[in-house]
Amino acid sequence: MTSNSANKSDKKLSVGVLISGRGSNLQALIKAAQNPDYPASIDIVISNKPDAPGIELARTANIPVHIIKHKDFETRDQFDNAITKLLEEAGIELVCLAGFMRILGEPFVDHWQGRLINIHPSLLPAYKGLDVHRRMLDDAIKMAGCSVHYVTAQMDEGPIIGQRAVPVLEGYSPEDLAARILIEEHILYPECVAKIAREQLTPEKS
Repeated sequence: MTSNSANKSDKKLSVGVLISGRGSNLQALIKAAQNPDYPASIDIVISNKPDAPGIELARTANIPVHIIKHKDFETRDQFDNAITKLLEEAGIELVCLAGFMRILGEPFVDHWQGRLINIHPSLLPAYKGLDVHRRMLDDAIKMAGCSVHYVTAQMDEGPIIGQRAVPVLEGYSPEDLAARILIEEHILYPECVAKIAREQLTPEKS
């Protein structure tokens, strides 16, 4: 009985991260997961771009990295299926999008429903889509922020897991605002992954 309890307490949620670029949110997740008390582990990183700087971050942390170039596939579904195959072979339980700049097809999203999350640089449901920092400044809003949400077939529409807000200061450029929000993203994403992990690893669900 004691041994089984110990095994349950040692269980961590297996996470896969999809990237296309610098991987700053990936780095935040890796750093969090290096804490022995963190309830999730980053077990695979997949990039659709072979020159993404985030690849080196994963390799430095000894995390398996796979490069799947979307241009190598005739259809989006074929590309998506190749990603799913790798994730499932790695035993991934939660997929995190971290600057992954490809629109995933509805079959992929449906397959990973409830196990696929994204971080977005606005306080959803406001400012969905792209170019959000400039749009927020054009509207002269006073408060911005970021959101982690479950991914659904509709862009930036899924249930919100967590948010963090920041004040928009006078004179901010889009780059200033993006940098300020990014600081909060690096706090929020690991917090939300941990929240999901703790909920899924309760004795009732294990």
